[in-house]
Amino acid sequence: MKFFIDTANLDQIREAQDLGVLDGVTTNPSLMAKEGITGRENILQHYKDICAIATGDVSAEVISTTYDEMIKEGEELAALHEQIVVKVPMIKDGIKAIKYFSDKGIRTNCTLVFSCGQALLAAKAGATYVSPFIGRLDDISTDGLNLIAEIRHIYDNYMFDTQILAASVRHTMHVIDCAKIGADVMTGPLSSIEGLLRHPLTDSGLAKFLADYEKGNK
Repeated sequence: MKFFIDTANLDQIREAQDLGVLDGVTTNPSLMAKEGITGRENILQHYKDICAIATGDVSAEVISTTYDEMIKEGEELAALHEQIVVKVPMIKDGIKAIKYFSDKGIRTNCTLVFSCGQALLAAKAGATYVSPFIGRLDDISTDGLNLIAEIRHIYDNYMFDTQILAASVRHTMHVIDCAKIGADVMTGPLSSIEGLLRHPLTDSGLAKFLADYEKGNK
């Protein structure tokens, strides 16, 4: 399973990249705003800055909701860097745009997916990634992980190339569960990845090894 980090914070991206397990970055307008990145030119430059740090795919989201505007904006984003994947919302014109981009060889990430039907349409249109938001489904007492499992089943039935990108991952157990189910990618905060490092027996075992070493070398 690929590990993406869901942020626009350059320090966190750099830290995840230095860890050696980062496969890509996802962003959205909310994450940009959180970092104080506003204005079209600043946002475009920030995508370039992210690509300069991360070595994998970088999802850059269109903010348009009509077909013609999404095409214009998506082509501009794709031209920024070879790592850019155009992030398109799951709406009717979005599916049309994904088909256009697919035919043109521009990679896409269909975002704001909350049902199997939406995921099926995205795959049929040729999306590179489909992003089911499991955390947001959990927030309304719906099983987000079950959606991942259902999409996996459908995609395997028909051998779709579209990768399942589990989005809105909130914590480390989401990461583990997505791996068990067979998600191709997860994207979440740095804390959800770093949480995989931790176990109390590792900490206590290391402490004992170091203490025993100190005793024997006094």
